[in-house]
Amino acid sequence: MSLRQSILDHPERRYIMFGGKGGLGKTTFSAATAYWLASQGHRVLVFSVDPQASLSDIFEKDIFGKGAVPIRHNLWAQEVVADRHIRAYQDEIRKKILDMYGFDAVPDEIEQYIQAASAEPAMEESAIFDAVVDIVVSGEYDYYIYDLVPLGHALYYLSMAKVYDEWINKITKLREEMREYEEMVSRLKREKETEEDQILSELQYIRGRINASSRILTDKDKTAFYFVLVPEKMIILDTQKAAGLFSQFDVPISGYVVNRVVPDGLLEQNIPAYLRHRIEMQHTYLDEIRRTFGEAVRAYVPELERDVTGLPMIERLADIMYGDGAVGRTP
Repeated sequence: MSLRQSILDHPERRYIMFGGKGGLGKTTFSAATAYWLASQGHRVLVFSVDPQASLSDIFEKDIFGKGAVPIRHNLWAQEVVADRHIRAYQDEIRKKILDMYGFDAVPDEIEQYIQAASAEPAMEESAIFDAVVDIVVSGEYDYYIYDLVPLGHALYYLSMAKVYDEWINKITKLREEMREYEEMVSRLKREKETEEDQILSELQYIRGRINASSRILTDKDKTAFYFVLVPEKMIILDTQKAAGLFSQFDVPISGYVVNRVVPDGLLEQNIPAYLRHRIEMQHTYLDEIRRTFGEAVRAYVPELERDVTGLPMIERLADIMYGDGAVGRTP
């Protein structure tokens, strides 16, 4: 089944993601997919949470930190700024401390802790969680094309979701057990809701946000996840390992897209020996890809003579991937 058909056959899969190691073409594939779906009459948002990616460069338009920016009819692009969400976290924490404890100002030692905690990697992951949820729960678009962070970060993202959920579940269960006794005491003393009840509500809110974010990656009925790889030995091995790890988190893998395939037609021309040897070596790895991933390979995308930047090149790539002459399963 081709990449085009795998998407057309499952219109209910509104969340489409391209994952893989950095620098293999995830962002350009995301942009081309969004362009093609928009040209089919769908409202599409392509967004990235990867600080290394640059939809701005690909679309040749400054979109960083500006929310959903219109690119063309039916197509919007957004680059998520995690720092902005971290600052919002800081402000929210300060407000809750002031509200719960009646302080006029946040004590210096607590402010120092807030600043230090914001530099922790987990804080950035939490900011990404919230950013993704904010984007997709709005329901403004028919399709959401998610340019996923590189594999290592994506796995950390998934594992953190599981850890957070288990941790909050345990605390929530403990709080609910304690709450019965607290309510009895509160009724006897005719007191209002305790501060701990507010904490329990906050924990439940956080758990809901985390679950909503992780479900986007793991809902096989609504999500299509494609691995991007190139015909190189180490990339093939890394993709195999990543596919196994992703399956442990129940991420539904919809297929694989092979990028940067040097056209065989060059062998018929007078080309340097170096390039001829590269093409012949590539044949070996393409055979390995076919043996390893079989029918799950959705497309082979040729190496292009120039970078994919600007709408004309994005349209060209979209036609290669999804047009009537799409490459399909055989290079």
